[in-house]
Amino acid sequence: PLSRQIISKPLALGVRVLDSMLTCGEGQRMGIFAAAGGGKSTLMAMLVKSANVDVTVMALIGERGREVREFIENDLGPEGMKKSVLICATSDKSSMERAKAAYVATSIAEYFRDQGKKVLFLMDSVTRFGRAQREIGLSAGEPPTRRGYPPSVFANLPRLMERVGMNDKGSITALYTVLVEGDDMNEPIADETRSILDGHIILSRKMAQAYRYPAVDVLASASRVMNSITTKEHQAKAGRVRELLAKYEEVELLVRIGEYQNGADLVADEALEKYEPIVTFLKQRTDEHADFDETIAQLQNLV
Repeated sequence: PLSRQIISKPLALGVRVLDSMLTCGEGQRMGIFAAAGGGKSTLMAMLVKSANVDVTVMALIGERGREVREFIENDLGPEGMKKSVLICATSDKSSMERAKAAYVATSIAEYFRDQGKKVLFLMDSVTRFGRAQREIGLSAGEPPTRRGYPPSVFANLPRLMERVGMNDKGSITALYTVLVEGDDMNEPIADETRSILDGHIILSRKMAQAYRYPAVDVLASASRVMNSITTKEHQAKAGRVRELLAKYEEVELLVRIGEYQNGADLVADEALEKYEPIVTFLKQRTDEHADFDETIAQLQNLV
């Protein structure tokens, strides 16, 4: 552990909502939590295209076979493939193959890190990896514990995730997607993953249904190293945006039923005035790249 470098500088991901409100550090590990249809694939496609890294390693574990070629041709494209490595074990493969694919992908990312590269590691998804480990554990005679998961699942998650990060040669910044079963953030895999990683990005199905991409629920999400890698001014502005979003949620119903009176709460007045500009700032097309410095400048002008 002492050979691991401290996360001290931000990594430009090219996605405004992440760079401004949930700044990710080089060598950080974050989870993307969402139910089915929550916009995970859309966000991952944006990260692959926009992140400022030397190499991208992607692991598609237990995903639909149809998505693999679509992802290569539509999301990565010829330019993206030049700096990407893709490891796939689709849902029809054996549980052993799906589990091993995650370890192989991590080893490939470690290889590039040891070459001095800045690596982005994306794994979709931890939930399918956990299910593969559950099949293996139950077949080996382990007792089912939390919701049918044997103890080995919870032992293997940190073994996999602790391998990424920074060393004295290069860095692996990792984002793991977690398929939240039944919108329950306390289900075993989601709960365990959140406790291991350095931050969590919660995606809102409601926002995805309203076609607000990336569908990141800013108030429910957090980056644990943001305060160590950003300026005080950046932190203050991001905090103010959070405060206004929280206040808007608080008074939204009153406004809709006509019970809110202007001037009753100055913070609420500002939240109502700036809500649309904030939403416009946080929205982004999938083919749009956001410059990090420009994003921070826009944030400072916003509030």
